[in-house]
Amino acid sequence: MVSVGSKALPSSRSTSTGNKYKKPKKGGSTHDYHDTTAFDNNTNCNNNNNTSSSSRIRKQVDPETTKYLSEIANLFESDGVEFEERSLICANALEETKGKEFEIATDYILSHTLETILQGSDVESLCSFLNSSAKNFPFIAMDRSGSHVAQTAINSLASHLQYDPQVHPLVEEALTVICKVVAANSVDVMCDCYGSHVLRTLLCLLKGVPLDKSGYYLSKSTTALAERLNFKLFSSNKDGFLPGFPNLLNSLVSEMFKHSRKWIKDLQFDQFSSLVFQTTLRVLIGNDELLLDVIPILLGCKNNSNTDGSFIESTVVPGLKHLFKEPGFSHLMEVVLEVSPVALFNELFTKVFKYSLLELSSHQHGNFVVQALISHASDQDLMELIWDELGPNMEDLFQMGRPGVVASLIAACERLHINEQKCCQVLAKTVCLADENSKWIVPRLLFLDSYFTCEDKSNWVWQSGAKINVMGSLILQTIFRFNSEYIKPFITSITSMDTTHVLEVVKNARGSHVIEAFLVSGAPGKQKRRLVSKLQKHFGEVALHSSGAFTIEKCFTACNLSLRETIVSELLAVQSELSKAKQGSYLLRRLDVDGFAASPDHWRSKQVSKESTYKDFYATFGSGNTRSAKNDGFLADTSNNKSNPNNVKEMRKEIDQSLGSSSFLSTDSLNRNPKKAKKNKKDAEIDGNEDDSSRKKKKSKKEKVESGYDNAATEVDRKTAKKRQRNREASEASGKKLKTSDE
Repeated sequence: MVSVGSKALPSSRSTSTGNKYKKPKKGGSTHDYHDTTAFDNNTNCNNNNNTSSSSRIRKQVDPETTKYLSEIANLFESDGVEFEERSLICANALEETKGKEFEIATDYILSHTLETILQGSDVESLCSFLNSSAKNFPFIAMDRSGSHVAQTAINSLASHLQYDPQVHPLVEEALTVICKVVAANSVDVMCDCYGSHVLRTLLCLLKGVPLDKSGYYLSKSTTALAERLNFKLFSSNKDGFLPGFPNLLNSLVSEMFKHSRKWIKDLQFDQFSSLVFQTTLRVLIGNDELLLDVIPILLGCKNNSNTDGSFIESTVVPGLKHLFKEPGFSHLMEVVLEVSPVALFNELFTKVFKYSLLELSSHQHGNFVVQALISHASDQDLMELIWDELGPNMEDLFQMGRPGVVASLIAACERLHINEQKCCQVLAKTVCLADENSKWIVPRLLFLDSYFTCEDKSNWVWQSGAKINVMGSLILQTIFRFNSEYIKPFITSITSMDTTHVLEVVKNARGSHVIEAFLVSGAPGKQKRRLVSKLQKHFGEVALHSSGAFTIEKCFTACNLSLRETIVSELLAVQSELSKAKQGSYLLRRLDVDGFAASPDHWRSKQVSKESTYKDFYATFGSGNTRSAKNDGFLADTSNNKSNPNNVKEMRKEIDQSLGSSSFLSTDSLNRNPKKAKKNKKDAEIDGNEDDSSRKKKKSKKEKVESGYDNAATEVDRKTAKKRQRNREASEASGKKLKTSDE
């Protein structure tokens, strides 16, 4: 007989905070999850006064059942079972497990077979299994092997719901029973290293989270940093969600916190319950009423509402500041700030964070809480108060090794459009001494660690071969999203870098992102081309690098015609090697290297026509910023290269492919801009005249496609030309009609 439950857990193991986990091969000693979080049984906060509920004696499975399940396992492994037959076998097998679910699920070998059976069962058999094992479900969930069985059962329910919504009532009936017994044992389950994961998965199912989107809810988001720095929207998108079970979810959460309130002081320090609470808060996004009830409980408040209408009791504030420095609670507090309704968020800042931001930022765990606060601030006035505390101390934050706080502060200023110029000025002064040239700003940010650990900063030199700092790279990427007027020192710095340094940066994954951010920024086109020109004779070498294809594409877009031709020429020299690279084929197609090799003149004409058309389009429909950016782009140095009238058709085709609507460009754009319509009509008439004079030689259909020119002189083409003329006249008439109606 074996003791099962939290008291019988091994001293340490690794578990998962994601929805997918890896089963060990038969004969292994433990289950191996996909995660690096180490768990220690000593951290479990199971109720000391309720020992009987946290462990249970498991009987050995009888030999007959063991033999039966082993035969099923061998049958499935042989792959000789049809789908319909497999479902029937699974249903019969689950019927045989009734009354023995706990013993089988917690048996190391048989639990593997049970998982396979649950995955192949129909929804009726699955719900029947959950109903019959409900009273033992918490103990199954807290077992090393049983947790996998419980996880598989929940995920199988999610799969059935995803493909057949009509089973919703049947699943809801089974889940109601499971939630009732889990809620009664919620403190034990959430504090257990195995049970914690099962409970989080159950919460996701009740929310309706699809299996492929549950990572955000089950663990700390891997995209949190990108979200905080405005590189990605916050992950609360509900597209593709299942209907879920909102009433069950609200009931389970309410019962969980009812049982947790008594033990909240212990739960605040427990890493496994912290993970459960994080998932709970995320699945409650949008339910402000329930969030306003449960968040104060997590913070240690005893009353749900105070007489003055506030949410946070003043007595808990000193303790909270210490809790922010605890690893488990700091992660939980980040999620609290992420999901808090505006009123609660503002009160948290006023009562807890105000005048303490610099102190918290200096702590190894507390600084992440400050980053979360800054990233979720949605009010300019609030951001102004945050800036007053942290902005002038930017250099101190770097010295303390807290560049993440600086990065979050800069990103928030850019997002909320506040203190943008001041932010850029302070950052530049932080890494550039008063009597120094601004050329060192970008290099020092790229090598933050090296610069701020250097004793003699005035003699700091480029760290060739050193690692580029992650946060320094992200800060620069954010800076280049600011208005070009505010970042002139940064533009000067990056364009003043030596050729060897530019080449070293562009070959580094972190550095290449900085170069790309500059090339798509609002910096003048002349400055962009100045940087790109330093890569001449190295474009092929860069393109062959793992991340070089994207950088070369950005270089190509930012260049004039002569530099574009240089880039393509160098890529042509390494075409065979580039075609074998991961992104090489894409780059060759994107830059039309084959087209350049076949006919350089036609390639040039196509580039000019394409850019000219895009320029006209953005001039008509783009924003003011877009128009100014386009003026600094490709045509800045090629104004003498006029579009060939013969290519009007080709230009239209390219725009159609880009925007997916030829009628939109042929009529709406003309009607909205009568002067441009008149000019385009005149160009079209010239095009028609030149087409008539050029239709003397006949070519096969194949030749027309290969050459790209419409030179046929068949009767069909003459009819097509007439049809085009009628379309032009109709377009002109439509434009005149619109103009008349406007008058």
